[in-house]
Amino acid sequence: MTLTQEKIAAARVLVVGDAMLDRYWYGSVERISPEAPVPVVRVTRTEERIGAAANVAYNIVTLGAKASLLTVVGNDDDSHKLEALVAKTGITPYFGRDEKLKTTVKLRVIGRQQQLLRLDFENTPEHEVLDSQSATFEKLHTEHDAVLFSDYGKGGLAHIVRMIEQARASSKVVLVDPKGNDYARYKNATVITPNRVELEHVIGSWRDDADLEVKAHNLRSSLNLQALLLTRSEEGMTLFDDQGQLHVAALAREVFDVTGAGDTVIATLAALCAAGLSLRDAVPIANRAGGIVVGKFGTATVSYSELFGDNASAA
Repeated sequence: MTLTQEKIAAARVLVVGDAMLDRYWYGSVERISPEAPVPVVRVTRTEERIGAAANVAYNIVTLGAKASLLTVVGNDDDSHKLEALVAKTGITPYFGRDEKLKTTVKLRVIGRQQQLLRLDFENTPEHEVLDSQSATFEKLHTEHDAVLFSDYGKGGLAHIVRMIEQARASSKVVLVDPKGNDYARYKNATVITPNRVELEHVIGSWRDDADLEVKAHNLRSSLNLQALLLTRSEEGMTLFDDQGQLHVAALAREVFDVTGAGDTVIATLAALCAAGLSLRDAVPIANRAGGIVVGKFGTATVSYSELFGDNASAA
């Protein structure tokens, strides 16, 4: 089908999951510490970006579609910084606040254009707040064309089974970026998008592509999924569905930073499917988006013009 910029602009995606604040400290490295064999970083600049589920939603709005973000955060300074950054992007925020929760922050220390250290600050939200999130989801999902669950294993998707049931009952496209090895919680989704390591944790290693195909289809069948999209880094990505499999080779380009590439892939898929494109037609475009974003530093996004060209009107 013809995929105009106007069709993408009309697409509405609800992103549900664990949002984070990505904090960067940049500095110069000129010596090794006398206290331990580690570099001394003299911090000269700091930066804050939205991460995880918030970055997924940001990818959707950057592409030109509409995105709402349903998430649980703390009631601390970092949560308010995160909400302010989200509001600037055009994402519609629905933040549940938990007084006992520490908003997840990933602090990266960068020196000489390389990440030297990452510090994570986090804990798990309370069930009362998650129950409130479920009630909000029940109202929100019917107003969107697709629902995307961004699972980072931080506890914000404790009620995902019921949410998937509700979304599928409303005939919504449901996409899941999975985490952990309990994929039963993603049963009945339209598509899940594990990477190679994540899928191996669930189905074990595979001898060759034929063995992978059998195991992938067995998993897809057991979970009642329409499709499974395996992202394979330098090997591209493979879609397993009722028609068999569709493999798309990786784009040949310099890889600068793979941070957030998975976010870009599933966000692009969600926006395109919400605009009416089939998964088979959307996968090569999502692959192209992932290839573009790995050429950028940190959690980044891809615009419509980057993906389709300034004068493009169709996919």
